[in-house]
Parts: sequence; C-alpha cells; structure tokens
Amino acid sequence: MANSQFDLFLQEATYPDDAAEGLNQDRLFGLYTSWCFINQQRPGPEAEFWAEMKHRINPKHNCLRMKGPAAADYIVASYPGLV
Repeated sequence: MANSQFDLFLQEATYPDDAAEGLNQDRLFGLYTSWCFINQQRPGPEAEFWAEMKHRINPKHNCLRMKGPAAADYIVASYPGLV
C-alpha cells in the first residue's frame, strides 16, 4: 500500500521492466509533475523529489517505464508535434 505522494506516483505512473533502459532524471521528474497535475496535487520541490526517490529507486539507473494518464500527459506536453 502506498504511503506517500511519491509512493503513489511510482505505483500509478511507472512500472518496472528489466529489459528497459529506464527513465532518465529529466523524464522521471517530468512524469512526476504530469502525475501531480492530473491528480490535482502540488508537486514537491525538485530537491525533495530526488531525496525521496533515493529511498525508493536508483534515480540515475533504473528500469522504470511510464504508464497511465501521466505518461500520456507527459508525452503530449514534451512532444507537441506528435499530436
């Protein structure tokens, strides 16, 4: 069960895929801000986000992929020419 905003974010917007290269730090934080926007939550400061992620994943080398509405929002916001 998720205990914090950061746990919920990881649970709802990412999934592990051992075959994946993983999300770089820019994409991971961008996905987090998209997730916050969709869920009408105020994003925490970037420094707090990274401090919390260090307790949950390796932010520089992970095997996470995006999923759900936050992934769609992030992709559309990052690559408007695709729409």
